[in-house]
Amino acid sequence: MSIKVYDMNVYYGSNHALRSVTMDIPETAVTAFIGASGCGKSTFLRCFNRMNNEIEGCVVEGQLSVSGHDVYHRSVPVEGLRKRIGMVFQKANPFPKSIYDNVAYGPRLHGMVKDKRELDMLVKQCLKDVGLWDEVKDRLHKKGTELSGGQQQRLCIARTIAVKPKIILMDEPCSALDPIATAKIEDLILKLGKKFTIIIVTHSMSQAQRVSDKTAFFHLGELVEYGDTKQIFNTPAENQTRNYISGTFG
Repeated sequence: MSIKVYDMNVYYGSNHALRSVTMDIPETAVTAFIGASGCGKSTFLRCFNRMNNEIEGCVVEGQLSVSGHDVYHRSVPVEGLRKRIGMVFQKANPFPKSIYDNVAYGPRLHGMVKDKRELDMLVKQCLKDVGLWDEVKDRLHKKGTELSGGQQQRLCIARTIAVKPKIILMDEPCSALDPIATAKIEDLILKLGKKFTIIIVTHSMSQAQRVSDKTAFFHLGELVEYGDTKQIFNTPAENQTRNYISGTFG
C-alpha cells in the first residue's frame, strides 16, 4: 500500500507547523521520522490518519494518497481510514478491559469474525505475533492495565494488528520504556515491517538506524532530507542533516 504525499502543509492557527512536505513512502518497510522536538514530525504523522482533524483550529492542506486514493477526500470515512491505518501512541493506552477483550474489540466492532472460535484464534495469533502469548495465555481475562509498561505497549500493537491494517503509525512507541522492553518493541517493529507499512516517529537516532529502511529528517516544519537510512546516517547530502546527526545542533 504505497503512500504519496504532495505539498502537505499544516497550520495550528497562525503557526505554520508543517511546510510543503512532498515524499513517497514505500510499502512493507519501516520509515522513520527524526528531528528535534517541535520540528513537525509528529504533526506529519497525524496527517496520515487525519488525527489533526481532532485539533481545534488545525488546517491541513495538500495531497496525501494511499494506493492512489486521497485520504482527505470527503467520500473517505474516518472510521474506515483508521481501520486501515492503525496507530500506536507514545504512552501505552490499553482499554480498561481484559487482555482478551483488548485484542478482540476491533474485530468485533467491524464484524470481522463469524464466531467465538474464529475470534479466539485471531486473538491468539495476534498475541503470538507480538510475542505476548506465552506471557499472558493463562491470564487472558485479567485487565490489560495490570501488565508491565512494555507488555501494555505490545498489547496495544496486538490490538492494532487485529483489524488487519495496511499501515501502522507509531509515535515514539518506546520513549516510556526501559531498555529491555525497548529492545522487544524494536525486534517487533523489524518483524512487522515485513508485513506492514510502518511509519515511526523517534527522538532516538540509534533506534532509527536499527529499525528503519528509510529515514526522513525534519527541521522547523520542513523536510530537510529523505532517503535510505544508511545513506542518511553515513553520507547525508545536506549540512543540516549532518549537523543534527553529529550533535552540532538539535
